[in-house]
Amino acid sequence: MSKKKNKSSFRDNLIARGHEARKVRRIVMMMITVIIFILLIGGISGYMYIKSALQPVNPNNEKEIHIEIPMGASSSTIAKLLEEHHIIKDSRVFRIYTKLKNESDFQAGEYDFTQAMTIDEIIESLKEGRVIKEAIYRVTIPEGLSIPEIAKIFEKKIGIKQKEFLNRVNDVSYVESLIEQYPTLLSEDVLHPDIRNPLEGYLFAATYDFYDEEVSVEMIVEAMLNKSTEVIGKYYDDITEKNMSIHEMTTMASLIEKEAKNKEQRRSISSVFYNRLKAGMKLQTDPTVLYALGKHKKKVLLKDLEVDSPYNTYKIEGIPVGPISNFSEDSLQAAIYPEDTDFLYFLHDAEGNIYYAKTHDEHVKLKNEHIK
Repeated sequence: MSKKKNKSSFRDNLIARGHEARKVRRIVMMMITVIIFILLIGGISGYMYIKSALQPVNPNNEKEIHIEIPMGASSSTIAKLLEEHHIIKDSRVFRIYTKLKNESDFQAGEYDFTQAMTIDEIIESLKEGRVIKEAIYRVTIPEGLSIPEIAKIFEKKIGIKQKEFLNRVNDVSYVESLIEQYPTLLSEDVLHPDIRNPLEGYLFAATYDFYDEEVSVEMIVEAMLNKSTEVIGKYYDDITEKNMSIHEMTTMASLIEKEAKNKEQRRSISSVFYNRLKAGMKLQTDPTVLYALGKHKKKVLLKDLEVDSPYNTYKIEGIPVGPISNFSEDSLQAAIYPEDTDFLYFLHDAEGNIYYAKTHDEHVKLKNEHIK
């Protein structure tokens, strides 16, 4: 009896220990799973944080921020300065990144950085000593200029002959290489045989600084196309939603630029253009006639309206074959987001005021009242 009792007790103990062992294993497995999950989440979070820290602080902010890097400054000091001035997101990530890339030969000096710069651009600037200093050449290109006019400015400011500039930007093989380099900005549309200058409208109006003694046409063109990409690129999705190509939208923006003087005018004139297109009417805008003629005139005459050109909107249906000038961001915005009106006509008086009309009769009346 005692033996049976002992055997039963021993078996019960074994069973109990087995249950406990399984319970311990389950707990251990749960703990391992939790630890792995925590490590996985931490790893993903860490990766996302580092990835974010390596991105520009604000890709759309080109405002220059002045920073002075003192003599003998360590990488840690430089990283801290960059973070304090909001040029980078995390000084620790910057230090680790520069160590992994074996980048350390940074130069002291005064620098201009922007929040749109990438980590690699910042590093290159620090290595090459691109300090804030007076540019050798500073060239301002206003809005509403054609490529020959732009070339004339660079001839005056830098010394590159207008003919040399025009020959290069009209070289088909060069333009084809630019289409490959800027595929979202430039398309084969710019090489349409009727287009006078392939890059017309794509050399953005802005101020450009050049720090090299020798400046080439290619350096100028790429700086201007980079600016166009930066500005126009912000609106790619909205342009697509309007079922228009980049080329069509830049063309529309150039027409608005040549007709309007301020933001309010641009949006209203844009609405007139779109309303006329929707109604199947010709745009009939004088700047396209002047571009077709290839010369400036104070007044467009009736005989000028007969010029046979794919740019002359008194002759052709729809918009011209390409832009007639460069343009401001305001004009681009007006082309994408026109005011909601029923206007089909507008005219300028001698003081630059614009009068809009819904009907031709109303337009004629306004013309008699304001055009002398």
